[in-house]
Amino acid sequence: MLAVATVVIVMPKKFKQYKTRYQTKQRKHIRRIKRVAKKPLFTIPFATFMVFLAVGVSALVILNGGKPTLSENDSTIVIVDHDDERQAVPTRAKTVGELLKRLDINLHRGDVVEPSQNTEIIGDNFRVNVYRAVPVTVIDGERKTFAYSAAATPRSIVKQAGILVYPEDRLNLMPTENFLTDSSLGERVIVDRATPVSVNLYGTPVTIRTHAKTVGDLLKEKNINLESGDTVRPAADEELASNSQVFVVRKGKQVVSQEQEIAAPKEEVADENLSYGSTAVRQQGAPGKKMITFEVELQNGVEISRRVIQEVVTQEPVKTIVARGTFSDIPKDRTAVMVAAGVARSDFDAVNLIFSGESGWRTAATNASGCAGLGQACPGSKLAAACPNWRTDPVCQTRFFGGYASRYGGWQGAAAVWQRQHWW
Repeated sequence: MLAVATVVIVMPKKFKQYKTRYQTKQRKHIRRIKRVAKKPLFTIPFATFMVFLAVGVSALVILNGGKPTLSENDSTIVIVDHDDERQAVPTRAKTVGELLKRLDINLHRGDVVEPSQNTEIIGDNFRVNVYRAVPVTVIDGERKTFAYSAAATPRSIVKQAGILVYPEDRLNLMPTENFLTDSSLGERVIVDRATPVSVNLYGTPVTIRTHAKTVGDLLKEKNINLESGDTVRPAADEELASNSQVFVVRKGKQVVSQEQEIAAPKEEVADENLSYGSTAVRQQGAPGKKMITFEVELQNGVEISRRVIQEVVTQEPVKTIVARGTFSDIPKDRTAVMVAAGVARSDFDAVNLIFSGESGWRTAATNASGCAGLGQACPGSKLAAACPNWRTDPVCQTRFFGGYASRYGGWQGAAAVWQRQHWW
């Protein structure tokens, strides 16, 4: 009983202490609220901001057919391969170079990025590949040059190493089999130089680089066919040396020569590591030269006719090698739209390229010029006339733009045009 009486006496004191503390906190809280309430400059702008925000969002939704349109700066997914790592990153970067800068991926001497840094990033799953330079030894006669390069062809490697080569020079890429005997750790580029020869072709001097060993071999290599009355000096079996002189002469006839340019040939190679629609130059080409010699017939000092007697290639053209991307990973929702619109599966990549570049596949996309839709019809009223619910109807839009693509022979032709000029 005594213990119970003690408890009865102590509890009211603790209760009063807790009550006092609680009341003190409440009074402090009420005072803070009153101080804030006395500052209308704080409450009024905040309330106004919230009202404007609500109105702005509502207007955006109404104007875009019940759902907001993505802005031009919305991110796209880019797949980046570098340093034995693959990253799928969302980015708002416009070009490959800007993307690498944002990702802090630094390029060093000899490194190669495909596609090039000024290439525009178009659509999701765009692929970027960074190839790191490796040791390369360029062997040019007695001269050895050590360099780092990630170039794809021997000619591009030598160019990166700063060594001048001519189109007729032969370049062979070989592995290092024994680093002690080969004096090299990585691959080797062996330069087989052509011999420069001075050829006087019917009075016109030209320099020709050749691998021919004799004068006769040179005539055969360059398709110089001697006609009746033509002579060549020195003799056909004379061996050629650097800066040897060869004369091809025609007596009793007037001849003239003209130099013409030979366009650089172009080779395309498919690369599944590059996105469809993107390209990378693996080897930069260069035009060649040829000398055309005419025999001229004169009458009273006036030319009345001429005929070609020789066409000699004096400088071989260098082939341009371009890698064209074939990688494709089209999202299922876009595929479903194209199937519903009747697009052939062989044209899916072409459609995806154009719509990704024009609107980012935003059905309700518009621009300041009044163009609208997936393919940006200009003016947008043309699209609205064909597809009344165009803001929410990608299938109708795809059919409409398919008709527009027919002016280029179809989706493939339209995509080719879009790749060249980034509009169609």
